[in-house]
Amino acid sequence: MAEQTAVFAGGCFWCTEAVFLDVVGVNGVESGYTGGQTVNPTYKQVCGGNTGHAEAIKIRFDPEAISYGELLEIFFATHDPTQLNRQGNDIGTQYRSAIFPENEEQEQEARAAIERANADHNGRIVTTIEPKADWYPAEDYHQDYWASEGQRNPYCMAVIPPKLQKLRKSFQARTKSAAATA
Repeated sequence: MAEQTAVFAGGCFWCTEAVFLDVVGVNGVESGYTGGQTVNPTYKQVCGGNTGHAEAIKIRFDPEAISYGELLEIFFATHDPTQLNRQGNDIGTQYRSAIFPENEEQEQEARAAIERANADHNGRIVTTIEPKADWYPAEDYHQDYWASEGQRNPYCMAVIPPKLQKLRKSFQARTKSAAATA
């Protein structure tokens, strides 16, 4: 089966990228911007909150190794889908929790995942399903940020390790780091 893509926004893309890069079946993750009206936005423009874009990640995955539904489970478990237009100290619509389905099948799976998450969170999920939109890759220095710069960035050191710990505890069999130590 051919490689597929999933597009999620769950706060700072540095943080979500680091999580999904450790998932078995994920072939690559690109940080970028989607869901807004500005053509070719810059990081500075998106951070200003006026472009309508979300900081998002585009995940390339092997559906024979991991399903879209499993990616959605990880997405909901590794960010707070009950915070409207924010994740922790990152505030604004650019940090919203959103899913950008690539097709009707993904949209149906996203709706089902939101229903399950709502059952687990007393109906407080604010994650939106938004139409597939133009994708703009973030600037090069944002790509694979955790491995290149993040471990020297105090913000990343405060936010990413707990997300990775949650991933590795809750989805141990699905992580590359667990597979490397087996």
